[in-house]
Amino acid sequence: MLKIAFLLVGADAFRARWYVLPALGIVLFILASLLALDASDGITLVTKEAMGAVFVINGLLALYVFAALPREGSRYITLVKAAALVLLGGLILDFPIETRIAIAWLFGLAFAIDGLGRIVTAVVVRFSGWPLLAACGMIELLLAMLIVTEWPLSHNKNIPFCIALLLGLWGWLLVRFGLMLRTLEDEASAMNLPIFAGRGWYQNAPVLIGDAGRATAEHPMIVHVWTPVGSAYQAERRLVVDRYIAAVDGHGVISTGHAALEMQPDVYISHYPAQEIERSSGDFIASLRGTAENDLKGRFQPSYEYESNWWCPADQNVEFRNFDPRRLKAFWVGYRQDDTYNLTNRNCSVVVAEALDAALEGSLTSRYPWARLARLLANPDLWTAALLRSRAGSMTWTPGLVLDYARTLARLTEAHETDWTARFKLFLQRLRRHPSPTAMTPAARIEPPSA
Repeated sequence: MLKIAFLLVGADAFRARWYVLPALGIVLFILASLLALDASDGITLVTKEAMGAVFVINGLLALYVFAALPREGSRYITLVKAAALVLLGGLILDFPIETRIAIAWLFGLAFAIDGLGRIVTAVVVRFSGWPLLAACGMIELLLAMLIVTEWPLSHNKNIPFCIALLLGLWGWLLVRFGLMLRTLEDEASAMNLPIFAGRGWYQNAPVLIGDAGRATAEHPMIVHVWTPVGSAYQAERRLVVDRYIAAVDGHGVISTGHAALEMQPDVYISHYPAQEIERSSGDFIASLRGTAENDLKGRFQPSYEYESNWWCPADQNVEFRNFDPRRLKAFWVGYRQDDTYNLTNRNCSVVVAEALDAALEGSLTSRYPWARLARLLANPDLWTAALLRSRAGSMTWTPGLVLDYARTLARLTEAHETDWTARFKLFLQRLRRHPSPTAMTPAARIEPPSA
């Protein structure tokens, strides 16, 4: 969450006062230590109540986002997230009833599910550094077991411990980011920092030579997504799976969908295997490994018109106007030097997600970066974007994840949409008018297929 917030505000906004970040990180470390050691009942109580209030408020804001979004499939993910945040916040606050045992089991279940998911995806995908991800999953399973068995901590100590763990991780990230920012060259993107290096997806982060300032885009940047179920022939419906992973058509062939990014007149980012691969259910699992033996020669499609005519029009499109075309072009020049394609480590969705991050870096820059950062951290859309990035980092980017990520970033980065007062007024207007299912927010305009 912090990483994407810093990326959107831009490294330049914090470079002059880089020392503030490590200082804040140390404060969080101290607070986490006090909570973990239970040095002060007052600190424990205040921090617990504050964290509970944060979860509840973000849940309520997410409910508002759910009501304001168009009637689309990903909208209901926001509803689930909102309900989970409100429930978790209420349990932390012991409202409406005393719930120490219930929340201990809830934390334990959350750690167990997330840890098991990380282990499974790490073993299946086996990208570079997968043992570290599997180890993190094992630690989460261990924490789940300790929480549920009340050893060595009782249930009434579990909440402060989990909050201390979260604050400690945030503090560690702030210290690392601040120290790295101190040595970052002026022309280099924040994505060149080691904290973004996890999967090796940012090796082509833009480096801008010359101080040309932020360029103004003459044409919008459009993310085109062919969802798995939308691009398969007579797809057999499987909820969630055919939205985010793959769909199976009537002939038993698996369709993973496709994603591309366009900025007229000369940028079209679409990475595709040089030879079409027909994947049956039997060999699909083996092709998921992000290792060198699954590397293929790829090709870059020339234009959206070509792909639409050759295959079919994209069934989802998301438009951006607040972005830096110079950063986008610099990224694309670097990425296209290597056409290697890998289904889970260097695919069409990975490059679109990378290109989005490159183009949107600094899109929310401000004369008051700390105030902008605070507003972002209170925005439930940022939490959603961070969750999507986390899921992609432990598995891979898919067309479904990229679609949700693009929609979320569009709501975050459009200037008029970052004003919560304006968004709330728009929400009230829609309630009065009883909007139709096709009503949409201006920032995340989703266009229908062209044919």
